[in-house]
Amino acid sequence: MTTLLTPAGLAKLMEEPAGGRPPVVLDATTLLPGEDFDPAAAFEAAHLPGARRFDIELFSDPDTDLPHMVPSQGRFGRLASELGIDNEDHVVLYDQGGLVSAARGWWLFGLFGHDRVSVLDGGLPAWRRTGLMLEAGPAAPAAAGGFVPRLRTERLVGLGEMAAISGRILAGGAGIAVLDARSAGRFAGTAPEPRAGLPGGHIPGSRNLPFARLLDAAGCLKPADELRALFATVIASPQDRVVTSCGSGLTASVLSLALSVAGLPPGAMFDGSWTEWARAPGFPRALGDNTAAEDAA
Repeated sequence: MTTLLTPAGLAKLMEEPAGGRPPVVLDATTLLPGEDFDPAAAFEAAHLPGARRFDIELFSDPDTDLPHMVPSQGRFGRLASELGIDNEDHVVLYDQGGLVSAARGWWLFGLFGHDRVSVLDGGLPAWRRTGLMLEAGPAAPAAAGGFVPRLRTERLVGLGEMAAISGRILAGGAGIAVLDARSAGRFAGTAPEPRAGLPGGHIPGSRNLPFARLLDAAGCLKPADELRALFATVIASPQDRVVTSCGSGLTASVLSLALSVAGLPPGAMFDGSWTEWARAPGFPRALGDNTAAEDAA
């Protein structure tokens, strides 16, 4: 299954579906901190032909005040089925602004055992640049599907395990790397966090790889060889287990997507990310750019 699809590649797949079963195209757009628009209204103004709305906030745990945390298996399966999705479907996700939200949707489907999933590289802007057709109005009703999720627990890291991993790295343990997708300023603690009252800094032992460095000027992922070179600057060995993190589990998904495109092991995600870590009483907060001095601490 191709992880990334170009607009031309997706258009061809929609016109000539493999095995006669058309892909399920989902608009996964959600708001990043600081953004202020209505993704649902924007979807009705213009969306890919036949697309449905994959609301990441709906596909989240409603019983926590942490932002867009992973839902239960039952919730994910029920909501995916309500979108008309079956386990045999090829799901293609896109984002109205690029690929951050689509990457989160891609990661969620993979977490729940569905590998027939791709991302439209560059999202709606890339589709528009290609001059391909768009539709307006609400999504067409879909017949109920029968999606059965299979949670891959190895792809998810909780707060306690994250603390143990941090301690292992600081003690000189090899074979694992924690990558933080936030900007360099937020990672170092020199730029403010977008969530009120949340301090800056990073998980001790983690490395900074801002997700924007993985994208080209058009908002598409860089080629696989360039991604591998970028990961090589923060991962000791290509076989190391990687745990991705960010502010709240959105841009970390871009790192996870890029790992797949680069041909590296999928690793896991610390879903609560910096929001959960920084709010947890007594958890250490590191500042600066993670120099050799911190590694040796």
